Amino acid sequence: MSFFKKMKARLFKSSSKLDAGLEAIVGEGGEEGGRSAPALSPDPSPGGRGEAPKPGLISRVLGSATVRKRVLDDAMLESLEELLISADMGVETALKLSARLAEGRFGKRVSTTEIKQALADEIAKVLEPVARPLPLYAKRPQVVLVVGVNGSGKTTTIGKLASQLKAAGKSVLIAACDTFRAAAVEQLQIWGERAGVPVMTAPQGSDPASLAFEAMTRAEADGADILLIDTAGRLQNRADLMGELAKIVRVIRKKDPEAPHNTVLVLDATTGQNALLQVEIFQKIADVSGLIMTKLDGTAKGGILVALADRFALPIHAIGIGETIDDLAPFDPDDFARALTGAGNGR
Repeated sequence: MSFFKKMKARLFKSSSKLDAGLEAIVGEGGEEGGRSAPALSPDPSPGGRGEAPKPGLISRVLGSATVRKRVLDDAMLESLEELLISADMGVETALKLSARLAEGRFGKRVSTTEIKQALADEIAKVLEPVARPLPLYAKRPQVVLVVGVNGSGKTTTIGKLASQLKAAGKSVLIAACDTFRAAAVEQLQIWGERAGVPVMTAPQGSDPASLAFEAMTRAEADGADILLIDTAGRLQNRADLMGELAKIVRVIRKKDPEAPHNTVLVLDATTGQNALLQVEIFQKIADVSGLIMTKLDGTAKGGILVALADRFALPIHAIGIGETIDDLAPFDPDDFARALTGAGNGR
């Protein structure tokens, strides 16, 4: 199964919500258009019962070709805006998309299929400028700091990244700097074994900044291409935890003033609009350079990715729609837009 088909199948909550909503909007006050079967008159033959004869094959085919359409007016635009807001695209983004949909179509009759495709095209335009893979530099080691709140899927994402980078021929080292949660260290060690990537650890409760510094020293000595630094999941409203993250950044910059070369924020799609606040806070503390969105398979809030792109214009490196290594893939704006809106079949 292609990643698009898998994504389309697993984005069922977001896609179904938009599908059903668009169908309802067009259906409300819409009229059938296109070809339709010819009217049938009662049987005029002697003894006829005055009933309309059963339609033949051609009549049935013609009848099935009818398409329900509705005039794109102010009332329809308002309904579209409400639907997009409910899909977590936010008020500002929803208004922009609705306005763009109206361009050249206002006052014209449109079908659900036409609206889906037009919406997918407009969403893709918002997403295309930010769809960029994690950049790889000649700098060795390239330090990638991975941050995010508790439960965002950060640790699993690091494991998947390490596995994919190793498969691409890169020498990788992982630093398990979530020294407060034993389960996070164990999880990274399991991924490290799968990928053949070493994982540096420290006793539980150790200073994570010190471990990050030691990991940089080892990465330099080993000639590693990439150092992935896991950090403790933290709530963005906890000043003490955010201060600890800032300390990690300060310490690794003593080793390399340009580090970290990437700061990737892992976001949980199920948090919806709260993801916007997370980006704002983490940008201030750790100078976020790119995003990875996880758990798109378990939410009806996939539209948040569109809102993030529209508001922050930060690179979106990858999206996750499951737990296996193949469920983290580079972000493709066209595929995502079509899967989200239910437009197209992955052609």
